[in-house]
Amino acid sequence: MITLLAATVISCLQLTAVDGDTIKCNGQNMRLIGDGVPFKSGIDTPEIGGRAKCDRERMPGKEAKKRLAELLREPGVRIEDTGHVDDTDQRRPLVRIRLGNGQLAENILLREGHAIIWRPKVKRPWCG
Repeated sequence: MITLLAATVISCLQLTAVDGDTIKCNGQNMRLIGDGVPFKSGIDTPEIGGRAKCDRERMPGKEAKKRLAELLREPGVRIEDTGHVDDTDQRRPLVRIRLGNGQLAENILLREGHAIIWRPKVKRPWCG
């Protein structure tokens, strides 16, 4: 069962993809959660650059970022704030990206194989 959380729409004058599951809105990093429940589930994509744990992680990470950037350029994109922040030092707001047609960008990333479902303490498959 998926629990839907109330969301506030955030206005972004500047919106970019940081990687496949993080955006920057008006200079602030925000973490994508999709249909997930804060601290229980969400989405995850491979890391890029120095944050990647192995070479096999970097290329799919770049592809995930590229696809997210494409989705952010679609007409009618809305950033929905869940009212929660992640538990990293950055305290990034947990958000959803809703496209003009109502779909979540995160679900498209999952469906196209750019992302996986994130769950706490589950090892990511990128590096074997």
